[in-house]
Amino acid sequence: MSESSPDDRGLRAIIEAYDAAWNQHALEAIIACHTFDSVFESHTTAEIATGHDAIRRMIARYFRTFPDLAFTIRRMYARPGLVVQEWTAQATHTVPILTRQGLAAPTGRVLTWSGVDIMPMAGSLIVRKDAYVDSAGLRRQIEAARLPRSEAAT
Repeated sequence: MSESSPDDRGLRAIIEAYDAAWNQHALEAIIACHTFDSVFESHTTAEIATGHDAIRRMIARYFRTFPDLAFTIRRMYARPGLVVQEWTAQATHTVPILTRQGLAAPTGRVLTWSGVDIMPMAGSLIVRKDAYVDSAGLRRQIEAARLPRSEAAT
């Protein structure tokens, strides 16, 4: 394989560094892993960010919402031109979050949710990132935290 087209192990190493940057909240290191015209689509929030500046703003918002956001990668599949990974995220609910029922006040509880990223690659850079999240599971945790304990258990 040429340097412009990393093999499976090379892609794994690239994405492991990308994932580490997410866990360190190293915004510029994350952005450096994307092509200049990369597209990041959150299928949870229906937000699409195109280009470094828009992606930077989107991710910065995630870090403001969840200052201790961290990911554990459960599985990664890498082939030349494509990486897919399953992950679990964990963060403390410390700021208000907009839900279907309105603004959910911070609870201080740790939230855990799962997701999948699909990332087509151009050599060693991410061309597009489609993030799919178990938003129903996340919403249940936020809403359960808003109910009295007796109601949340039912």
